Amino acid sequence: MKIALCQINTTVADFAGNRRRIESAARRALRRGASLAVFPELAACSYPPRDLLESPGFVEKNLETLEALAPLSREIPLVVGHAARNEAPQGKRFLNAVSLLSGGRVRHSASKRLLPTYDVFDETRYFASGPPGEPARFGDASLGLTICEDAWNDRSFWPRRLYPFDPVEEVVQAGADVILNVSASPFYLGKRGFREKMIRQSARRLGVPLVVVNQVGGNDELVFDGASFAVDASGDVRVRLKEFEEDLDLFDTEGGGEPASQVEGEPEAARKALVLGLADYVRKCGFREVVIGLSGGVDSALTAALAVEALGDPSRVHPVAMPSRYSSPQSLADAEALARNFGLSLITAPIDAVFQQYLDVTRDLFRGRPPDVAEENFQARIRGNLLMGLSNKFGWLVLSTGNKSEMAVGYCTLYGDMSGGLAVLGDVPKTLVYDIARLWGDRIPPSVIDRPPSAELRPGQTDQDTLPPYEELDAVLKAYVEDRASPEAIAADLGLDPQAVERVVGMVDRNEYKRRQAAPVLKITTKAFGSGRRLPIARHFDRGGERRGGEGRAR
Repeated sequence: MKIALCQINTTVADFAGNRRRIESAARRALRRGASLAVFPELAACSYPPRDLLESPGFVEKNLETLEALAPLSREIPLVVGHAARNEAPQGKRFLNAVSLLSGGRVRHSASKRLLPTYDVFDETRYFASGPPGEPARFGDASLGLTICEDAWNDRSFWPRRLYPFDPVEEVVQAGADVILNVSASPFYLGKRGFREKMIRQSARRLGVPLVVVNQVGGNDELVFDGASFAVDASGDVRVRLKEFEEDLDLFDTEGGGEPASQVEGEPEAARKALVLGLADYVRKCGFREVVIGLSGGVDSALTAALAVEALGDPSRVHPVAMPSRYSSPQSLADAEALARNFGLSLITAPIDAVFQQYLDVTRDLFRGRPPDVAEENFQARIRGNLLMGLSNKFGWLVLSTGNKSEMAVGYCTLYGDMSGGLAVLGDVPKTLVYDIARLWGDRIPPSVIDRPPSAELRPGQTDQDTLPPYEELDAVLKAYVEDRASPEAIAADLGLDPQAVERVVGMVDRNEYKRRQAAPVLKITTKAFGSGRRLPIARHFDRGGERRGGEGRAR
């Protein structure tokens, strides 16, 4: 049997568009001699639909899409993920389902049994857990239809399992001799190899081939890397599809196959994920052009480089330099050089006259108080207003340029550099920003990378006036935000001053209110600031020795 892994990029609620992608891929599979074409989880409506599931007509339109695909199954049988109604008299109203279509109708359906409720997942909000699945007869084979999380509970792989049963093991015990897992598994750094290792172990233990067909593309903050693959009963990878793009290949259960190579290096994987997520966010939200505040620093330089690659046309990327009295000549020169290197037309809009007006208006209001972050942040907010004005006037999407390290500790300005429709680097630690930027060679001028980072909001300012060195800061942030380690354990594990760690942790805790107001963040780590990290704003802070006392860059 030749199984086509059809890795497609669907859009939530684009029923007609999703149907066209399924039909196009199925016909390609037919031309290549496939016996069966398999598509990702919820391919009919795309993943994640979230509260749209509860909108009138949504599930019905998704089922109509499935029905519209049925005639094609006379030419090539299909396995398609979709939402279904739960006909049971109790429980949630819907099921996360997958159906085998052949001969012009639905022949067999199964429902997702393991519903994740961690990180970005909240499936028990919408779906009921399905009953134990029976294999689907397909010619001489028995197919076990499973959905994403169903394959993530192998008792021989996980030291602590989240669920009391293993749907893959159950359907094999019921007679399945090939497992199909339709999936919408979001990308994060380190996941690609982990996912394959887990599936390979399951295939070896159960003694059956296992096929994983994963969604690809960006939907809001989630990026799906694709990287669909198939392993034989020995756990050897026989087919692997490309990462971060639509692809199709055949897995022959009789053997053979040539898996595609994986993207080498985490910086390159992160770059591809960010490009895909940005391109799809712009396209799927109905924008054509973007605008970026280009300061001459590495964050805005990298954002511009990613935008050019994502949109594929420099004329659709509008960089704006907004120098003030504290901007160094080198910063403006670097912004101009980067624009030339990427074929961009740099807009220059000096803000010093506007800044001076703010100072004049607030002179009496601030009388008796020394200059501080209030005056510094005027500049950031003027720049934010200009970018939003350009967005309003020309319909451009504003890309904010702050990185994860800054967002974590509040080294950013509400309604200033945080303004924007998408935070492209919001889940990229500063040290990784540098690693990704170096992938462009000298197109990002070396001085952008080599100079000490600075917000340039006061004379001689550098980030390390306020923050620890980024190598140290990022190590603490990963341990605290992603690994949920205690400050005491972090200090001991990293060999750092406990008071310095407590200070960083206190900054993270106090700035939850800022992050709640930030633009959506493209998720590329195990724990991004977004829907997968839910903390209260109003709470008691014991860490860091400082209460929140107004909005500043780092306090």
